[in-house]
Amino acid sequence: MRNKSVLISGASIAGPALAYWLNRYGFDVTVVERASSLRPGGQAVDFTGETHRKVLAGMGILDDIYAHRTGTTDIAIVDGTGARQAMISGDFTGGDVEILRGDLARIMYEKTCRDCEYIFGDSISALTETDDGVWVEFEKGAPRGFDLVFGADGIHSRVRRLAFGPEQDFVKHLGHYYCVAGASPWATKSAGTPERMTAYGYNEPGKCVITGGSKAQQLYIFASPELDYARDDAQAQRRIVKETFADVGWEASRMLAEMDDFDDFFLDSISMVRKMKSYSRGRIALVGDSGYGNTLGGFGTGLAVQGAYIIAGELTLADGDYPAAFARYDERMRALTKLADYSNAGRFFAPKTALGIKFRNWFLHSWMFDMTVKMTENVKTIELPDYPALVAAADAN
Repeated sequence: MRNKSVLISGASIAGPALAYWLNRYGFDVTVVERASSLRPGGQAVDFTGETHRKVLAGMGILDDIYAHRTGTTDIAIVDGTGARQAMISGDFTGGDVEILRGDLARIMYEKTCRDCEYIFGDSISALTETDDGVWVEFEKGAPRGFDLVFGADGIHSRVRRLAFGPEQDFVKHLGHYYCVAGASPWATKSAGTPERMTAYGYNEPGKCVITGGSKAQQLYIFASPELDYARDDAQAQRRIVKETFADVGWEASRMLAEMDDFDDFFLDSISMVRKMKSYSRGRIALVGDSGYGNTLGGFGTGLAVQGAYIIAGELTLADGDYPAAFARYDERMRALTKLADYSNAGRFFAPKTALGIKFRNWFLHSWMFDMTVKMTENVKTIELPDYPALVAAADAN
């Protein structure tokens, strides 16, 4: 096979998933991750439908995911007195199976670390495509050459910036920010923890606070134009959240007072990667959120594992002919990402007006919501080629 040596940037979900399939098909895989180690805990992510189960079972990790699944968390929307106004079912937000991102990353890492090279604590600083490969420079390690490079490094992808252009050309701010503080209650659940929990959420125009959900002990969502802050300055980010929610009622003041006690803290914009003309450029391709991310949209993790499965399968069927394989990858991912392009979690959780909040609460109990759920499930179960069988048949011939 041509073009067998590959570098993957990112060791969260898309990266290890891609590493698994490429290694299985005979590629030589290196994964570089800027964090010094795997990140534990994190938000809960979910999978839904037969297509997701098929891919995860093919990786041999479906049983492990179910063994480490969270319970189901419903979100009760309340008013300032604590009276329930609406309910967001955990069966909708948590899919068929939900797992903490850190647990999923560890399961995937353990499935691949013996056969793939992992480099932690480093990141790509420059990419130069040549006639026969990509010359990669790192922030710390010595430069190396690879046949192909994949960006699986999230919505703020460095690979996308280096190979395609600046982030503002590809990422659209959707008008909201979100903050998670404190590890999810499921991260430390005991044997006596119920399999179904209820989190509580409260809205004021343009603002939402949720306590006790599967994403974290605290979740804040608020409407805002793009903010200017350092993404590595946690103290500045905490100040932003405290100032934004200082005048919010219900239990917000209690939550803000507790926030400094949590080591786990993360603030980011709710954004989406604009519809890209292609997810590849030459020998460099994007997989997962770097190519089709939509923050909190409910599609990201499933699309990441499907994208990894597709691009590895197409590369193998094309015998390493990357232009042909990447073109087919583009075509298949267009269909999978279509509905995700219209999702906006900020607008759903934190409507900007009182009327918008009332409409959202009504919508949650309407036939329109049921239809939306059905459409989402249908998109997530689009049938994919059985690449392992196709590859085996090709090898046999």
